[in-house]
Amino acid sequence: MPTKTRKSNRKGLPPGQVSTHRLLRWGKDHPAITSSIPKIDLKTYVLEADGEVENPLRLSWVDIIKFPKTESVSDFHCVEGWSVLGCRWEGVLFKHLADLVKPKETAKFVMFECADGYTTSLSLEELSRENVLLAYELNGKQLEEGLGFPLRLVVPDKYAYKSAMWITKITFMSKKELGYWEKRGYSDTADVWKNDRFAK
Repeated sequence: MPTKTRKSNRKGLPPGQVSTHRLLRWGKDHPAITSSIPKIDLKTYVLEADGEVENPLRLSWVDIIKFPKTESVSDFHCVEGWSVLGCRWEGVLFKHLADLVKPKETAKFVMFECADGYTTSLSLEELSRENVLLAYELNGKQLEEGLGFPLRLVVPDKYAYKSAMWITKITFMSKKELGYWEKRGYSDTADVWKNDRFAK
């Protein structure tokens, strides 16, 4: 049985958001830089974790699913103004991966690279929260290809463009680097509770 993490104590919707009952689907639900869905073969899939770490890793899919499985129920907030409530994600706690690679004292930020060329970054502190997952299941089913199969990031307190899909590489860094949308005018902090959508 997966270990359940606590659901956020925050109640209600963030400012500027409207609840929708639609299911997450490929398309407008996920800003991406590609018009097609990357085709990833689990037999050859590799997740790299490197940078400012003591123990860089190259993980196969078999390695990933051997990790302790965690369930986290959270709301999904798109920067366009809609939210899907009560998404049940399952996967690996990001902080579990961080414990394995052993970030150096110089590691303050993390960059995510994806199979379609997309990038985004967050601070190591933000990623260490109990509800941040490298997810491979949604609502009891394997992720659809259009939702980030086989592995995506889930950061509930950030707008969805921070929850990178089709992750292939995770780099721990001493200095901050902006990701794809952050370079194009979106907020780097992306805090849903502060209505922080665009760079100031």
